[in-house]
Amino acid sequence: MIHILVHDKKDTVGVAVVEGIKAGQELTGWVMEDDSTIIVKALNDIPIGHKVATQSIKNGQTVIKYGFDIGKAVSEIKVGEHAHTHNIKTKRW
Repeated sequence: MIHILVHDKKDTVGVAVVEGIKAGQELTGWVMEDDSTIIVKALNDIPIGHKVATQSIKNGQTVIKYGFDIGKAVSEIKVGEHAHTHNIKTKRW
């Protein structure tokens, strides 16, 4: 079963595509660019449509989703951690 969707191998986050992801759950991610899969252990509950870190992201580092810069981390984000507005901010303002 695919739990998260990753568009590009450079992405640092994937998007939850199933309901009910719970902390501690092993997630399978499909990397669309090369039709590979990755395994990530969820550190938090992840709501459907929300992001989960597929790589460690340092404070201030650019977050990549769908191959594009979507903002910067405002705190360290560990692999498997919920990545959302509490730890990612836009660079626009």
